[in-house]
Amino acid sequence: MKQTPLYEEHRLLKARMVDYAGWQMPVQYAGIVAEHEAVRRQAGLFDVSHMGELLVSGSDAEPFLQQVLTRDVSRIQASRAAYALLCNEQGGVVDDILVYRLSPQSFFLVVNAANTDKVADWLLRCREQLPWKPIIDNQSDDYAQIALQGPAAAKILQPLVNWPLEELKSYGFHQDDDFQGHPALISRTGYTGEDGFELYLPPQTARDVWQSLLERGGSFGLQAAGLGARDSLRLEAGMPLYGHELAADISPVEAGLDFFVHFDKPSFIGRDALLRQQDEPRRRLYGLEMTEKIAPRQGYDVYLEDQKTGQVTSGGYAPFLQKSIGLFLAAPSSGMIESGTALEVEIRHRRYLAHVASLPFYRRPRPAQH
Repeated sequence: MKQTPLYEEHRLLKARMVDYAGWQMPVQYAGIVAEHEAVRRQAGLFDVSHMGELLVSGSDAEPFLQQVLTRDVSRIQASRAAYALLCNEQGGVVDDILVYRLSPQSFFLVVNAANTDKVADWLLRCREQLPWKPIIDNQSDDYAQIALQGPAAAKILQPLVNWPLEELKSYGFHQDDDFQGHPALISRTGYTGEDGFELYLPPQTARDVWQSLLERGGSFGLQAAGLGARDSLRLEAGMPLYGHELAADISPVEAGLDFFVHFDKPSFIGRDALLRQQDEPRRRLYGLEMTEKIAPRQGYDVYLEDQKTGQVTSGGYAPFLQKSIGLFLAAPSSGMIESGTALEVEIRHRRYLAHVASLPFYRRPRPAQH
């Protein structure tokens, strides 16, 4: 069982630890609802050091990534990050990742913890079969990762950096050579639906940075937050989770992520299969809201007009919205599935009333214009 550089900090905060993707990770501290509310209203601090980091570099890096990613890598400008997907030939997802363009010939890939070795192996196999031979370096052990998320995130972080955070736009990043005396990559990204930042740090600096942020953020209502709140926040924001809304047999087209599939590229792995799915989709991802006070969970059957139409991929109670919500995959041919359509969800051999809900369930308010 692996431990992040912040493991002792979690113990000091009396976090409840769980096994997640081979790591001992905090699922909650004060409680999932309290942590969720803190992120929506003030700020939350997450240890996400279990995530994987790969560096793809060299003169072949861009053409190689053009072939293995659904996104047009050439459109990613320097000091910008982008969401992208790795697909297999059948259009299923190997992983969904963030791509940071460090330089014209250097790309930093952030991958899901459970998929780190799989993605590294996949890229190496692709390199064997393709004409481009970039350097692929698994640097996961070289980084700790901390996410600071919520409306107060910028106010908390600003005193700790010597450059204006307002210049960092969404999905931009800054390579800071002197963050608390050490190098760091700071990006305006996150997985909560809120404004926020993700900090990539040398592991030996993580505890000092964690403590500094908690101390600085105390007056702003900052709370340490665990995996439980991270999951409920991303669900409210309608964000996919690998192994739920994305998998080797669930494509980005089915998951409603067509925007991140650039069919105008001449070719990439999985393109033909995804084009066929666009024309004749097998299934699509939808949102649902429970009418009754019970939470849907992954694997529960969804019924439309007394006919089984699909299955829940993720579900639970949404603390900020104060309702039970879920995501489900269903065949479009099973009937008119639009916002408000009545559904039933089978939970422990009984069906409960629900209806189709528009995605995302939650969208953060736009800042007031002055």
